[in-house]
Amino acid sequence: MTQPITYEHIKTCKQTGARLGKLHTPHGTFDTPMFMPVGTLATVKTMSPEDLKEMGAGVILSNTYHLWLRPGEDIVQEAGGLHKFMNWDQAILTDSGGFQVFSLSEFRKIEEEGVHFRNHLNGDKLFLSPEKSMKIQNALGPDIMMAFDECPPYPATYEYMKKSVERTSRWAERCLQAHERPHDQGLFGIVQGGEFEVLRKQSARDLTSMDFPGYAIGGLSVGEPKDVMNRVLEFTTPHLPGDKPRYLMGVGSPDSLIDGAIRGIDMFDCVLPTRIARNGTCMTSQGRLVIKNKQFERDFRPLDEKCSCYTCKNYSRAYIRHLIKTSETFGIRLTTYHNLSFLLNLMKQVRDAIQTDSLGDFREAFFEEYGFNRPNAKNF
Repeated sequence: MTQPITYEHIKTCKQTGARLGKLHTPHGTFDTPMFMPVGTLATVKTMSPEDLKEMGAGVILSNTYHLWLRPGEDIVQEAGGLHKFMNWDQAILTDSGGFQVFSLSEFRKIEEEGVHFRNHLNGDKLFLSPEKSMKIQNALGPDIMMAFDECPPYPATYEYMKKSVERTSRWAERCLQAHERPHDQGLFGIVQGGEFEVLRKQSARDLTSMDFPGYAIGGLSVGEPKDVMNRVLEFTTPHLPGDKPRYLMGVGSPDSLIDGAIRGIDMFDCVLPTRIARNGTCMTSQGRLVIKNKQFERDFRPLDEKCSCYTCKNYSRAYIRHLIKTSETFGIRLTTYHNLSFLLNLMKQVRDAIQTDSLGDFREAFFEEYGFNRPNAKNF
């Protein structure tokens, strides 16, 4: 059977070892390393599909758990799947729902069969298992779907993490068996193991033996220091196949995108750029800019003078500050557009630097200008 998701390796950066490639999907081919905007409820908040295409987005994410609750996977399926439902003709990835089960529900009980928990909206009792997650994702119809895994807390003991990794491997096998559309939906396995090298290796070994078309690294960006995340990537990615895509889940700060690419990651996603945009926080080439601050009241420059996105070409800091301060939705739309454009353009610069074997130099210059090298620098 021909796999619906394949990875084509183009080049390795001689300076850093980062990979330049292409992700082939049923809805198009996209350059990697890539950042994938998150559209939790089948929409990237305040953005239209046309906006996303204009800024160069390729793959976008939707959330299995939230769409299961509202409007229901049956309604999405009746509409013709997520692509038709949300009018997006490029690739879509859905997560498994596992992270939301573990992060949103105060009550949960993990069993071998699956997880019992409560609906975060109304308190109803719910149950999600590998088979149920596959059934929902098959109905939603994304190009890429994720195996149902346990998302352990950080920090966790070695003993807890070992049992969790073993359960995740068993659940991954059940996901493969329950996947009804392997011909047109690629299922990715998720490597867990916390900060323990031996467990990450075990998880990678278990999952690669099942021959998934792609592999994600989960359980990072959950509160651990950046140096711990980088170290985990350094000892995990070498155990993943070089001819398949590697996806680091839930990571979207500019420094982590660059550092992740250097450590062999091809795909990233995060709600960070859209979430902070709603509070008036913007990513710029000079670092973080909080547009609500009074210093921008009479600042008629664009958010970022080096940015050519729709927001920066047309609107000033003073105007955007006014919109955000008065809770005008258009202000959130403008800051969201800018932040997503910033990260998508950053990944283009990363790909260009890999092409010219200069990603290490690019990282150093970007970190210096952005302010990551300053003592007590504020990140997100």
